[in-house]
Formats: sequence, C-alpha cells, structure tokens
Amino acid sequence: MTENLSTESRNQNTMNLDTMSLHELLALMNHEDQTVPLAIQKSLPAIKKAVECVVSSFQAGGRLIYIGAGTSGRLGVLDASECLPTFSVSTRMVKGIIAGGEKALTTAIEGAEDNEKLGGEDLQRQAISKLDTVIGIAASGRTPYVIGGLNYARSQGAKTISLACNTHAEISHDADVAIEIETGPEVLTGSTRLKAGTAQKLVLNMISTAAMVQIGKVYGNLMVDLQPSNKKLIERSKRIIMQATGCAFETAQHQFEDAHHNVKAAIVMILLNCSYENAIDQLHEAKGFIRKTLKEE
Repeated sequence: MTENLSTESRNQNTMNLDTMSLHELLALMNHEDQTVPLAIQKSLPAIKKAVECVVSSFQAGGRLIYIGAGTSGRLGVLDASECLPTFSVSTRMVKGIIAGGEKALTTAIEGAEDNEKLGGEDLQRQAISKLDTVIGIAASGRTPYVIGGLNYARSQGAKTISLACNTHAEISHDADVAIEIETGPEVLTGSTRLKAGTAQKLVLNMISTAAMVQIGKVYGNLMVDLQPSNKKLIERSKRIIMQATGCAFETAQHQFEDAHHNVKAAIVMILLNCSYENAIDQLHEAKGFIRKTLKEE
C-alpha cells in the first residue's frame, strides 16, 4: 500500500507549509534537499556495482537502457539524451524509455505506469539481449510498468538494476543490483519530483558519467569526446584542447580543424606530435584512452 511508503508520508517539518513566509518556505526546502546526498552516500556500494554492469555492457557492445514512468521516466530520458552531446555516443548506446512514449515527456498518459505488460512490450521492441544493462527507475519502487520491464529484461539475459527511493522496494526483487535511496517524506506530501527526483537525477548522473570515464571518454576531468554540434561547443572544444595540452589558442584551433573537429584526436596530435591518421591509430590501439596513448598508467 502506498501509505506505507516513506515517499508518501507526511513530512512533520512542513505541516504548516501554507502559513510560512516565503523565506521560511524556501529555507526549509533547501534544508530538506541537503539530506539527499547523504542518503545517496549510503548506497555507493550498490551504485558502484551498477556502474560495473554498465561498463561491462559497453565493452561487450551492449547498451544502457533506462525505463520508467512519469518523473522517473523523464529523468531517464533526460540522462540518456545528454550522453549524446557530452560523450558522442549514439542514441542506440544509451536510451531512455518512458511509459506512454514521447508524448509522456510533456503530458501525463493515463494508466500507462500501471500497465506491467506494456513495460515488457516496450523493451521487447528494443530487442534487449544479454549484452545490455536495463535500469528500472521508480521513486515508489512499485511501479508495475517498471516491474514488467525489468522482468522482461531478465528473461532475455540482460543485467538489471533498480533505482527506488524507498527501502524494501518491490522492484528490488526484479533486479540483479538494487539501489534504494531513502529520501523520506517530501516537503509537499507525495510530490516525488522533489527530493526523490533530485536523488534519481544525482544517481543517474553518477552512473552514466562514471561509466563513460571507465571506457575512455574522459581525459583528466575534461570531456574530450564531446560532440561539437554548435558554436558554444566548438569554442569549448578548443578550450579543452588548450587545457589538455597547454598549447596556445591558435594551435588548438589549427589542430581542431586538422582533426576534423575530433577533440580527442587533436589532443593526441599535439601531445605526440603526430598526424591525424596516426592519432586515430594510437587511440584505436589504446581503446579510446588518451592517457594510454602516452604510455601512462
């Protein structure tokens, strides 16, 4: 029953929310939000296992698939969509699926999250296999759509991960790795787009970013595999080349053009004083890790 879920309980600190001054209300929300990272800290071992699953899938040519409904589904779609410009991955490699389809990103789709069969059908259309990792996201931890998706993924041999904001969550039973972030009662009772949503966003940030680091998409703390698809990102690309190599702007700009806007290749060209073709070969041999092209550990 939902009344037994901490995310559905009334927050005793906010019982008089409608009588507070605006400053008091905002200060209280800020205070409540500060509890989220501490709640996540307790789940770092499970999050680490989740990242290892995702990395294993990527290295085998598999995918990371998020599945959820409502706010949870939107956050999965958001994280997946941001991986494309940040890490130059394909829309196939990281994908978000939301109950009710694309329309559900902006409009609530009546009954979609309650349809367990639909979760499996949506994943079936993605041709899920044992190479993939599927992450089911549900603040309550009991969304039928997500349960159906995780069950189908397991039946296909995929690695499964659950992300809930309640302990002893139902979806935890359907996952190889269960992440349970106890965020507690919301400031506004039952509004899990607040602390629970924040927790989910932070955890998804950790999983996707850490996995990309592990497969060579980062050098130092620089996003060297970004996709320079607009003026802002083109200028950022040049700054990244300068920061990674210590070169002047003119050199970064020249090598960026010679590398056909491939930031990672431009960096290797400068650091190894080599041609574009040689840089590409070196990166291929190093499985995409810039540091390994420098023979550094």
